[in-house]
Amino acid sequence: MSGKLTLSPVFEALNRAARERILILDGAMGTQIQTLGLDEGDFTGTSSGQSLRHRTEHPQKGNNDLLSLTQPKVIEEIHYKFAMAGAEIVETNTFSSTTIAQADYGLQAAVHDLNVAGAQAARRAMDRATAEDGKPRYVAGALGPTNRTASISPDVNDPGFRAISFDGLRVAYLEQATALIEGGVDLLLIETIFDTLNAKAAIFACGQAMQAHGRQLPLMISGTITDASGRTLSGQTPTAFWYSVSHARPWTVGLNCALGAEAMRPHLSEISGVADTLVCAYPNAGLPNAFGQYDEGPEDTAQQVAEFAREGLVNVVGGCCGTTPEHIRAIAEAVAEHSPRKVPEYA
Repeated sequence: MSGKLTLSPVFEALNRAARERILILDGAMGTQIQTLGLDEGDFTGTSSGQSLRHRTEHPQKGNNDLLSLTQPKVIEEIHYKFAMAGAEIVETNTFSSTTIAQADYGLQAAVHDLNVAGAQAARRAMDRATAEDGKPRYVAGALGPTNRTASISPDVNDPGFRAISFDGLRVAYLEQATALIEGGVDLLLIETIFDTLNAKAAIFACGQAMQAHGRQLPLMISGTITDASGRTLSGQTPTAFWYSVSHARPWTVGLNCALGAEAMRPHLSEISGVADTLVCAYPNAGLPNAFGQYDEGPEDTAQQVAEFAREGLVNVVGGCCGTTPEHIRAIAEAVAEHSPRKVPEYA
């Protein structure tokens, strides 16, 4: 990031807290939404007498990000429950709020509104929680990987074909990051990275958005190891992933999704051993069963995440797919007795 930018005051507060303890991230938004049994009318807002400003003929059930506009109180309440369970940093409900991902729903024109509304819902929830117990809380604007990859051809018969370009990704991420900042986020989180080239486009876009804003926000970067090979989908080891994104000088780097805590541990240990910044981990609640559900209970997940803390691997922890407020409460309690990882200094 440019040295000309003014550092957000959030840096000082977060760094002070991170020196004192392991910080707590929230859990899975999608898991909480699924429990509500919402139908098409709930997603579009028609069930509650609302009218979606952006016209589309596409079905919207499953477009969780849209709920920030049509069911903002529902999204705010989910954030609030995670905060009261112990989360100090919550992610906005904007994982798929890019023109690329929203094209599946015909809502490319809604991207600005989705991100602003997502940021504002999280902010209201954090303000509510802080007003109750006085604990500082922060909003991380979530930028997901999109459903396109810049490094791999989706056509086995045409290895050179790409469904998206670097600049196409950059433009989409810039629109998202700009709207998240407008909505009032404290940090930006590029997450679930399976293709580091996609992440580089997001990093570039976040830098441009901060430049336009005139202030540098903390940047969190989180990759995902897709299988037992210990590599991202685009083929990088955790060490290679770190060196590919280290130029961004992220506030945290780490891993999320795809694996449960037990399977994530060796890969997290690797990235912890090379990264000269804070390390963040938020695994799934185990691996999904045959029905795509997550059976690992809060105590089991918390016990495994506590091993990360006991071994000095982490500075920030939370949960991904399948994790509930109960998981986050158990994780927060389990790591409370452990000191945060000491960031190594390399020449």
